[in-house]
Amino acid sequence: MEQIALYTIAYKGLKSGSYEYDFQVDDSLFEAYDRVEIKGGRCDAHVTLKRSETMLELNVTINGEVICECDRCLEDCPIAVDYEGDLVVKFSDEINDYDGDVMWISPSEDFLDLTQYIYESIVLTLPYRRVHEEGGCNPEMLASFSVATEEEIERMEAEAEESDVCGLDDYNKELLEALKHKMEGKE
Repeated sequence: MEQIALYTIAYKGLKSGSYEYDFQVDDSLFEAYDRVEIKGGRCDAHVTLKRSETMLELNVTINGEVICECDRCLEDCPIAVDYEGDLVVKFSDEINDYDGDVMWISPSEDFLDLTQYIYESIVLTLPYRRVHEEGGCNPEMLASFSVATEEEIERMEAEAEESDVCGLDDYNKELLEALKHKMEGKE
């Protein structure tokens, strides 16, 4: 994965102290992970790194916007990204699992790869429900999801009343009532 070079920090030669790094996140990061939830986007990642002999302490902020599919109309929907988190990187010959807060790397490593951390941080900022702001959805698409219009329901009711003389059974009346209640619940 060529993304590694884009989001790495060469920490090996750094003396103890504080350092700052900026990364540009673009579509190539999201394409590298082959995930359909994020179609693309642009974000700025700022990393403040505090170097000590035994570990690295990072404060990471990510701001920008990603494009997801709207859960309501299925069109592209911009979602704001606003993340701030801390990551501790410890040096050890025994590599433990990365848990989202602590990353373990070998003391022989020269670079710290933040690709996975940046990607996961962006994904974690996404809301559970991704929808356009009020009025931003594609009205044609929303109309295609409608079961029946109000006029169609009124027409069906009128036909049902006329058919009652002809013996419309209770089952069909119940179906019509259920459809009417379903539509009223949507409004």
